[in-house]
Amino acid sequence: MARYDREAAVWYADQYWNSYNPNFLKFTDDCTNYISQCLLAGGIPMTSGTENPSVGWWYHRQGKARHHWSYSWSVAHSLYWYLRGKHKTGPRADAVKSPTDLKLGDIICYDFEGNGVWNHNTIVTRFDMDGNPLVNAHTSNSQHRYWEYRDSSAWTPKIKYAFFHIIS
Repeated sequence: MARYDREAAVWYADQYWNSYNPNFLKFTDDCTNYISQCLLAGGIPMTSGTENPSVGWWYHRQGKARHHWSYSWSVAHSLYWYLRGKHKTGPRADAVKSPTDLKLGDIICYDFEGNGVWNHNTIVTRFDMDGNPLVNAHTSNSQHRYWEYRDSSAWTPKIKYAFFHIIS
């Protein structure tokens, strides 16, 4: 199993928080694509041997125009379920109970409506003076934003969070 380089993942997150790596497509809802790129930059290996978008965690580019990817690479809800599973390749994670249990490069998933549909993902890139995570994200591009997202128009009182510690 590859070692997760948290510093490399955070460096990438800070490098591309407000821009887009030209080696990947830019999605309208780009949060999970961005998080997947950060995990990849941290050394998480992609799943190989499949073109089925329902299987694994991967992104393939063939030339300038052909791009293929798994749902878990680009869809917030799918990445949440991938992180909850126990896989041999791709990102592996342990769910933790508190945001203060997270480390740099860990992932927070957001279910804004509290209905079981996970809408958004962020990566921990800093901590405030009280040890609370600050996160980077795409879609509504953010750098070192307080993790709760109370300042977001998507936030509701029913919000649920899932905290994932990436295993290295």
